[in-house]
Amino acid sequence: MKAMVLSSPGGSLQLEERPDPRPGPGDLLIRVEACGVCRTDVHILDGDLPGIRHPIVPGHEIVGIVEAVGGGVPSARLGTRVGVPWLGGTCGHCPYCAADRENLCDRPVFTGLTRDGGFATHVVASSDFSFALKGFDDPVAAAPLLCAGLIGWRSLKLCGEAHRIGLYGFGAAAHIIAQVCRWQGREVHAFTRPGDFSAQAHARSLGAIWAGGSDEIPPHPLDAAILFAPVGDLVPAALKVVRKGGRVVCGGIHMSDIPSFPYKLLWEERQILSVANLTREDAREFLALAPLVPVRTTTTVYPLASANQAISDLRSGAFQGAAVLVP
Repeated sequence: MKAMVLSSPGGSLQLEERPDPRPGPGDLLIRVEACGVCRTDVHILDGDLPGIRHPIVPGHEIVGIVEAVGGGVPSARLGTRVGVPWLGGTCGHCPYCAADRENLCDRPVFTGLTRDGGFATHVVASSDFSFALKGFDDPVAAAPLLCAGLIGWRSLKLCGEAHRIGLYGFGAAAHIIAQVCRWQGREVHAFTRPGDFSAQAHARSLGAIWAGGSDEIPPHPLDAAILFAPVGDLVPAALKVVRKGGRVVCGGIHMSDIPSFPYKLLWEERQILSVANLTREDAREFLALAPLVPVRTTTTVYPLASANQAISDLRSGAFQGAAVLVP
């Protein structure tokens, strides 16, 4: 097999030839058809996240075909298309797992962080944390759903019944969840980097009723805002534009420091919430919902060996939607 490997924090990915992996008990061996490139992968390369296992193969928006199964896995999974997300395993016993909050598990496994991910031709993943993708016939289009879609969905659920939603950072997650919002009858307001008129046009094409820079004030107060951009300065900016009782949901796994801000921005029962990882129930809900909307992902395809270029283009905002690696 071939894999793009990160050997140390702050380094670049190197293409390596490795022996073909074998699935252990409860595992699947998956031939990767496509793997999305996520903002979290940038944080992994930069060493921003704790617990990274080096060397590591990043990638946690994996779509592929099951080529072999480990002990205890039904043979019926052979030849099927599956998706593998960020959450790659849980202990099943800690207080959070026992309370159906496995996204907060004390001893989790994360795809592409503590277990090799999908920037490769093959990957081994837990059968229990790999989801059937029957009916998802385009692996490139499906790949961004496995993280951008799932985290966007969990973030949107934390917004409750909010009707007027602000999305800060109109990238992979926002362009997916904006479609869900419109399908649900919500209003979408898109906030981009100041002057990023291409992203604003993309947002409007997906149904946003207003799009502007993150330094702008929308025409009406928002019921809730979701921050996908990992910029702490956006927290007080979002608090300024949500109404009394409104929520600001931080959807990223990493964010720059939040600056101090006057209490009056938080007063009147405004809330700041964070999203951590996902649950398998989130995945089941969203993967059932996505075809009904239907969600149409905007993707830019890169060959596996060009993973570093995909990461660089993601940093600079060189494309709309999501980047996807194809072995």
